[in-house]
Amino acid sequence: MTKVEQLAQFVTRASYQDLSETARQQLKIRVLDALGCAVGALTGEPIRMVRAQIEDFGGGGRCTLIGGGQTAPDRAALYNSALVRYLDFNDSYLAEGETCHPSDNLGAVLAATEYADRSGRDLLTALAVAYQVQCRLSDIAPVRARGFDHTTQGSFAIAAGVARALGLDCTRTAHALAICGTAFAALRVTRTGALSHWKGLAYPNTAFACTHATFLALRGITGPREVFEGNKGFMETISGRFEIDWSRENLEAVTQTILKKYNAEIHSQSAIEGILELKNAHRFTADQVARVEIEIFNVAYHIIGGGQEGDKTLVRTKEEADHSLPYLAAVALLDNQVLPEQYHPERIRRADVQTLLRKVCVRPADAYSRRFPGEIPCRVTVILQDGRTLVQEKRDYEGFHTRPMGWDAVVQKFERLTTPYTDANLRREIVAAVGNLEAIPVSDLTRLLARAQAEKS
Repeated sequence: MTKVEQLAQFVTRASYQDLSETARQQLKIRVLDALGCAVGALTGEPIRMVRAQIEDFGGGGRCTLIGGGQTAPDRAALYNSALVRYLDFNDSYLAEGETCHPSDNLGAVLAATEYADRSGRDLLTALAVAYQVQCRLSDIAPVRARGFDHTTQGSFAIAAGVARALGLDCTRTAHALAICGTAFAALRVTRTGALSHWKGLAYPNTAFACTHATFLALRGITGPREVFEGNKGFMETISGRFEIDWSRENLEAVTQTILKKYNAEIHSQSAIEGILELKNAHRFTADQVARVEIEIFNVAYHIIGGGQEGDKTLVRTKEEADHSLPYLAAVALLDNQVLPEQYHPERIRRADVQTLLRKVCVRPADAYSRRFPGEIPCRVTVILQDGRTLVQEKRDYEGFHTRPMGWDAVVQKFERLTTPYTDANLRREIVAAVGNLEAIPVSDLTRLLARAQAEKS
């Protein structure tokens, strides 16, 4: 039996009964968190471009677009995934050599379950499968160091989640996994150097393509069953060799994923919390700051601190700003928060933040690197112009799996993000629907999501 057939057996045998009560609750928390991010992104510039393309290519179909309208399932996966991802405020999973955002899978799973007229219980099960596949491949088959993007493992996760949502048999599921794993490897250049819109659209594109491919497998299209171990296959060309016994896997990976407290790249969360704690404790103002020094684990330094993935003091766009630790530290000091407002073009360009971010020095620390990913440690030092030196050391933040964010906190985040696009009654209905998701049809939730408006009347 090939490795993809073993994975397909895991996907097809997964059931709602396999989920612990903790995993069920954590899945619902992440669905609400992701939907808050999605509704909060309705007016994003690239979102409007994607919507225009969907409408130009033909908007009719059986799957709901968040904010209204219907289209084909692959296009719904693209658009709704773009909404979830655009703010860069959704969940993450940290492995030693990889970081991913498992709720990126929600748009595709939502489209497939709505298309198949499934229940919320089916949605939760299929989403748990996608989480498990993506997180475990991130653990055992990281690809970042080899120059590939985390959407590469995501192709298997999307195929797994969509196949489970559609109820494909083991043979068709294996072909869906094989097609997607072969066809949609992506380059890490998406997240290095001068960042573009594609940073937020790379995974939605994977959701679109893999949803489309999984429907092809449903209709009988076959794929290369030796996608993992075959000649010029995934292990030989991309990941290197790895072993995983899918017969021993559970559906609990969601419990190790983490939520964002701040609208910023995941590895920055503890540093931002530390900066705000220092400012609240010592009551200084940003114009009193002479210098900020941040010692942090290697992964954070290389991705957002000016290491391998480029200079992080050149900040001109939202995509560059939310992946620049100097910008994030500076804007937190100035605005006492890091939320979507901190990425408005006029905020990014303003002289106060552009000047202050150049006073932020980020350095890697081996001691902190050894504690990652079990912790997300850093030391923040703020040197004031009057000579005072203020220090805060962090090992985690609110939202990390050691300090999880509960339902009430996520409801507050949802309210904060969605208020410009919904009325209070709709927000209550969406929260209630997600809280009771296992007992309702998916269509009940999508009907509510269609009522969100880019311009609330």
